[in-house]
Amino acid sequence: MHTDTLLVILITIITGQFLFNTLLTYLNNRNRGASLPDSLKDIYEIQEYEKSQAYGKANAKLSMISSSLSFLITFTIIATRMFGSLDLWLGEYTDNPIWHALLFFGILGIASTIIDIPFSYYSTFVIEERYGFNRSTLKTFVTDLIKSLVVGGVIGGILLALIVKSYLVLGSHFFLIAFAIVAGFSLFMLLFYSSIIVPLFNKQTPLEDGELKNKIMGFAGQVDFPIKEIYVIDGSKRSAKANAYFTGLGKMKRIVLYDTLIDQLDSDEILAVLAHEVGHAKKRHVIQSMFLSLTQTFIIFYLLSLALEQPATSYVMGSDKPTFELGLLFFSFVLTPITEITSIVMSIFSRKNEYQADDFAKQHGLKEGLIGGLKKLTKNSLANLTPHPFVVKCSYSHPTLSQRIDHLNQNSAPSGLNSDSE
Repeated sequence: MHTDTLLVILITIITGQFLFNTLLTYLNNRNRGASLPDSLKDIYEIQEYEKSQAYGKANAKLSMISSSLSFLITFTIIATRMFGSLDLWLGEYTDNPIWHALLFFGILGIASTIIDIPFSYYSTFVIEERYGFNRSTLKTFVTDLIKSLVVGGVIGGILLALIVKSYLVLGSHFFLIAFAIVAGFSLFMLLFYSSIIVPLFNKQTPLEDGELKNKIMGFAGQVDFPIKEIYVIDGSKRSAKANAYFTGLGKMKRIVLYDTLIDQLDSDEILAVLAHEVGHAKKRHVIQSMFLSLTQTFIIFYLLSLALEQPATSYVMGSDKPTFELGLLFFSFVLTPITEITSIVMSIFSRKNEYQADDFAKQHGLKEGLIGGLKKLTKNSLANLTPHPFVVKCSYSHPTLSQRIDHLNQNSAPSGLNSDSE
């Protein structure tokens, strides 16, 4: 394909992605203040609801400014062939293709981080502070930034080096080894993320004996769901927002509760939220999602191997000769329409799974606890109660709160959901 044609395609894709995401943000903002469903009218008092609207608009405005700047910078760099100039300049310092790629993406990563710092700072210390969420200090902010750069640099650097090496050895067939590397890493992180990465940023302590632990362990035994450990993480050191998650597979499952979750919900509500997560595991959603994700990764690497065979992909990025890093960068841009489409499909799949997980909690007598817990979490995070339906279809991995409550209050699951299977 001619270089000029590829350049037009590239610019069209970048512009289209920016306009599409801008449209989604606009639609969500325009839909704020819409009439609340009856099931949600007891969540906020009038002043609290107005506060949630203002919080959402403040975040949307910041997101628009950030994405607009990112678009303008990317557009300018491509138009002025600066990616190619950077690649050529690095070639004066090393002729090792692995180090060349590491330096290239390292510089881009650091530049992206520097551009993002003001927005991240404003989000944390202005918006989150103004609405009562921020509990982070400047020291924690800076420390997190440095740790993230180091951890991301080490892990990303190792993976990139292995992928480049496989490309140098195998040529266009490198995608098989590259996929195996990424798949193995993903499985490793699923098993050990909470025990290796999380402690670098947060303190985790075993949940103390008492009513909550007894209820969780009792429920786990009741549904034959082995749990190795229950930990409490000090999420309150950064934010007042609450969360909880499962990690691990098989007998290595670990529950992690944010201390803010324990503070904001009662034991029955926490149990209901965890029962929902157990429902995902019992209905094999985790395995299904992992399989779909790995399938998508395999296809992406295969398409990348085809793209790297086209010298024009590097020429479009501003180079007079084809290189792995420029081909990969070009591919990451043009992959956007495919990932947008697959993201919509995956979101549909995910929302269906959320209904099934809610059904699981309901079947075990935890409907009221789940509804109560979801309402509290929504209220305490000032979440948007009226997202635009089109935005939900395109980008929401969960149904809206009103949809989940309506579903839980139905006598049976919607058609197509097997609520009895485990």
